[in-house]
Amino acid sequence: MMLSYLVPIVLVLLLLAASIRILPEYKRGVVFFLGRFQSVKGPGLILIIPFVQKMQVVDLRIITMDVPEQDVISRDNVTVKVNAVLYFRVVDPEKAIIQVEHYVIATSQLAQTTLRSVLGKHDLDEMLSERDKLNNDIQEIIDSMSEEWGIKVANVEIKHVDLDESMIRAIARQAEAERERRAKVIHAEGELQASEKLVQAANVLSENAAALHLRYLQTMADMGSNKAATIMMFPMPMDLLEAFRHLGGAKGGGDGKPPSAKPFGGPGASTPPSTTQDNIPGGSRLDMPSSGDEPRGDA
Repeated sequence: MMLSYLVPIVLVLLLLAASIRILPEYKRGVVFFLGRFQSVKGPGLILIIPFVQKMQVVDLRIITMDVPEQDVISRDNVTVKVNAVLYFRVVDPEKAIIQVEHYVIATSQLAQTTLRSVLGKHDLDEMLSERDKLNNDIQEIIDSMSEEWGIKVANVEIKHVDLDESMIRAIARQAEAERERRAKVIHAEGELQASEKLVQAANVLSENAAALHLRYLQTMADMGSNKAATIMMFPMPMDLLEAFRHLGGAKGGGDGKPPSAKPFGGPGASTPPSTTQDNIPGGSRLDMPSSGDEPRGDA
């Protein structure tokens, strides 16, 4: 008699155990009634009719996915190996279950193909220097294509760009050449600025002879402070040099220029001596030879 009551009680307990579902705050349940979508339930206590309703649980937390290493050929025909990390989450559980099968695998494959296609449109220098721009481009493409699956891509980050040893050495040589170019440009700019300042200093010193004299004395003091070598100097007063300058100007006509020689043939010019018989010693006559004859002299 007791057995007849015990069996129904056990069956009711089993049905209740199969019907009760408890979902945490970060999960949702997509309920199907006889194979058709009914509703999205959760979080908390959920009752499901066994054998009539079926529920699939979806996690709403951000999923961290490691994109496997991909062989990429850049726009300048350089082969590199690139891997990345993808952060995404489900925002619409209904679409994530109904629109796509295994949304995690689908998002992973989409991220791999998008990574290869986007990086293949850029040069190697852009891959190394403009990662933020590339990350944003990849994120926008994956987000737009996975939106109909109920997935929101939070972020995409390129982790490593692996290069061959030969390419690493070529980049090092390029960087060294760039540093040398910058050093030469800076040195040339310094020489230009120094020459401009020297011209200004020369103009200032030329306005006053005393300033030039003081600069001369300062140069002598600087040279005398060097104890590593013995320097013999014979200082000359600037007034003495000025006296020599005036003396040279007086000899040259008062304007500081040497006297100029007068050309032959002009007014007041001296005539060169003629080669005649009268001015030849001994009274000998010298006949100028014609072309092709030997010179001869008569005693």
